[in-house]
Amino acid sequence: MTETLTLAAILIPCLIIAIVFHEVAHGFVAWKLGDPTAKQLNRLSLNPIRHIDPVGTLLVPGALALAGGPIFGWAKPVPVMQNRLDNPRYGMMAVAAAGPGTNFILAALGAIAFGIAMPYLDVTAAEPGFVAQGLFYFILINVFLGIFNLLPLPPFDGSHIVEGLLPRSVVHHYAQLRRYGMLLFLGLIALMWIFPELGIFENTIMPPVNWAMDKYLGLAAAIAG
Repeated sequence: MTETLTLAAILIPCLIIAIVFHEVAHGFVAWKLGDPTAKQLNRLSLNPIRHIDPVGTLLVPGALALAGGPIFGWAKPVPVMQNRLDNPRYGMMAVAAAGPGTNFILAALGAIAFGIAMPYLDVTAAEPGFVAQGLFYFILINVFLGIFNLLPLPPFDGSHIVEGLLPRSVVHHYAQLRRYGMLLFLGLIALMWIFPELGIFENTIMPPVNWAMDKYLGLAAAIAG
C-alpha cells in the first residue's frame, strides 16, 4: 500500500504538469497564429483546475498505473477554432505540433535536472529515492505523452499534422475519421488489453519511446559527467 501511494505521489504531479503544459501550448500557439479563443476563455492559465478532466487526468491514469498498464491520460481539450487561424491549414499543424513539442522540451528540462542532481542521487540502488524516481518518471511521461499524441489517427495531434500534409483532394476523406475519433481511441485501448499477444503497444509506441528515453537519459548522464 505504501509503495502504491508513493508511486501515485510521483506519477500524478508529473502527469498533471505534462498534460497542462501540453494543452496550454496548443492554446498559446493558436492565439499567436490568430485564434484568441483559448485566451478569451482563460485557458492559457497554468492553473491545473482549469484543465483537469477528473476521468482522463486522474481516474484513468491512476487505474492504469495500479493495473500495470501504459500510463497516459488527457485533459479538457483547449478550444481551437481552425477557421480563425491566419492560415487554417498550416496553422492547425503548428497548433497540433505545439503540444507534443512542449512535452519533448519538458522531457529535456527533466533530463537536465536529472543530470545536475545525479551525482547526489543513488540511481543504481535497487530502490532509487523519491527524487530519482520523480525525475525519471517526469521524463518518461512527457516522452510517452508526446509520442502517443503524434499517432496519425483522430483525436490525436498527429492527425491534424497529417491533414496539413495530405493533398487537398484527399484531406476531406481523411477528416471524416474525426467523427469516429473516440471510437478509434477506445478500440485501440481495447485491442491492447484484450489481445496482449499482438504486441500492439510494444511494437508501435514503445520502440520510439525507448529510443527517445535513451537519448534523454544519455543527456542526463553527459551532464552528470
